[in-house]
Amino acid sequence: MAQILYASGDVKNVEPQNGTDFQLNELKKIVGGYIEIVYLSDKQIMVVNEEGKLIGLPFNILATEAYRMATQPNNETIVGDVLICDVGQVK
Repeated sequence: MAQILYASGDVKNVEPQNGTDFQLNELKKIVGGYIEIVYLSDKQIMVVNEEGKLIGLPFNILATEAYRMATQPNNETIVGDVLICDVGQVK
């Protein structure tokens, strides 16, 4: 099950509209702009807004914690709403 981690702290379980994989337009809508893929592991990715820091999106504590747990040691921060899903759910 994929999850959207909102910068507000809310979390929403989601499925791709077509039932198998997220399409580019879905990903852009979730993150609010151009997408960037961040690998958390061989099996899981985080989709973030590529320009999030440049355009001043708010800090996302849940996404930052997930990223840091997967890529320790790391002080990087994640901003904006993100999608975490299995690698195969984005083609």
